[in-house]
Amino acid sequence: MWTKPVAYFFGVISSLAFITPALSAERIEFNYPPFGDFDIARSDLELFVNEGKITKDFAFYTNRTKPEQLAQLRQFLSTKFSLSPTIISQFTYSPIGEKMLQRFGELLQTQNRQNGFYALRSALILSAASPEGLTLINIVKHYSSPSIRLNLSETIETMGQLSELLQKRDIVIAKIQQLATQEAANSPAIDFAQKPDIRKSGEFNITKITLNLHDRSRDGRSKIVLERKYDVDIYLPQSISAPAPVIVISHGLAEDRHSFVYLAQHLASYGFVVAALDHPVANSQQFKQFLTGIASPPQPTELIDRPLDIKYLLDELQGLSQTDSRFKDKLNLQQVGLIGHSLGGYTALALAGGTLDFAKIRQECNPNRSLNISTFLQCRAIDLKPENYPIKDDRIKAIMVMNPLNSVVLGEKGMKTISVPVMMVAGSQDIFTPAVPEQIRPFTNLPSQDKYLAVIENATHFSVQSDVPTSETVIPVPQGLLGPDRKSVHLYMNVLGLAFFQTHLRDRPEYKSYLTPAYAQFITQPPLNLSVVNSGSGEAITQLLNQIYPTSGANK
Repeated sequence: MWTKPVAYFFGVISSLAFITPALSAERIEFNYPPFGDFDIARSDLELFVNEGKITKDFAFYTNRTKPEQLAQLRQFLSTKFSLSPTIISQFTYSPIGEKMLQRFGELLQTQNRQNGFYALRSALILSAASPEGLTLINIVKHYSSPSIRLNLSETIETMGQLSELLQKRDIVIAKIQQLATQEAANSPAIDFAQKPDIRKSGEFNITKITLNLHDRSRDGRSKIVLERKYDVDIYLPQSISAPAPVIVISHGLAEDRHSFVYLAQHLASYGFVVAALDHPVANSQQFKQFLTGIASPPQPTELIDRPLDIKYLLDELQGLSQTDSRFKDKLNLQQVGLIGHSLGGYTALALAGGTLDFAKIRQECNPNRSLNISTFLQCRAIDLKPENYPIKDDRIKAIMVMNPLNSVVLGEKGMKTISVPVMMVAGSQDIFTPAVPEQIRPFTNLPSQDKYLAVIENATHFSVQSDVPTSETVIPVPQGLLGPDRKSVHLYMNVLGLAFFQTHLRDRPEYKSYLTPAYAQFITQPPLNLSVVNSGSGEAITQLLNQIYPTSGANK
């Protein structure tokens, strides 16, 4: 039976071209002990999808299904995903794509019970190239086996694990909301309507300056990449009277320096100098080139080179502050803040002192059995030489990480070496970097007393990004995966980022009240409800996680 969470999960995977049909070429076959073998004809499914009719044989499986669930299944089977055969081919031949297909091939086997890896890959590409386009029912038509043999026991176990994880996630989110509500009720009342409204822009006008950087040598710090060219947008407040703290923004996979313009502008309007860079690998343009067959996929060394991009940027800004009149006496490069999203979140954590845990990486990735999609990217680290990489930068005094990935590549051990203040942001409906293993559990492992966890109910992985026309996105993301209107999330990021960096870069204690559960309640806008807790709730969250998850279960 197709429940909403299960359909949503597979919809997410489909949208990124890891679609795996739970059907057959001519028939779907499976064994259901002790009752024996069963099958469903593809023609019955096509009739159901095209005309909504249910044959007598198909009725055997649908009689106990609610009408709304059948309607959802029909729509799901016929939904067309706008992905070209070139994009599908590039992804499914990439290291991460191959790992994911191998995993799904264990569940969806060929007629002779072999892993369905090759049949799935060819079916995906041929379906995308056909006039009908990439739909699940069309993938079934192109599956290169007379039938698909569903590994039912493995599938049921996997779906059961997924359902359990989603239920437990909801329990954890609800508990954090409860903790935030209790803390707000127990705190002295503050009339935020009488305080400065930091949701509004600050007093500074902004000049944007674009720099073209060329790091010609990593001086042995990077083992493969010898030079990297990239652009940086500097948002420079006008008429500042003293050197201002610098905040760097590191984007995620298939994003770029424009992905968080709203946040850069808001911080700069309050007198921070903001530098938003294009990482030269895995940015939106380079990722587009990869998907069209021009560029190679990101290498494991990107986990090292991304932090080094920022170290080089800070070095360059230091030089410009002495030689370029536009920056002279305007940059305080000993008080640097860092904002990162997704892979950029990992980048920020690593620069703040997080260390690669190669024992954890080997344990979780050899093989990778997780249902956490981000681990397929994190497990690329298994191909890195296990050594102590010089990533940490002492100029960075505080970090804000949105939907970061870290559970495998840093793990508990790597997170415990971060001592600077951290603002951790999680979305309850984030499928790509799930909230519990990638943000909530890591939050409890941070040793700093100056740590904050912001959980946004119903927010997805994309909710924090700037609004971009669908035609300009690298990967077409279905509206359902974007989540509700993102304007309220942008507002949350603006005020949380501003209050956090004013407090921890400028030592402005009057901003700390904006980092409380009470202020989160004051500005929250349903359905994207904001809850904020701090280090005082860490022990309660740890106890809850230990109660509802088996050992390391939150990382699955």
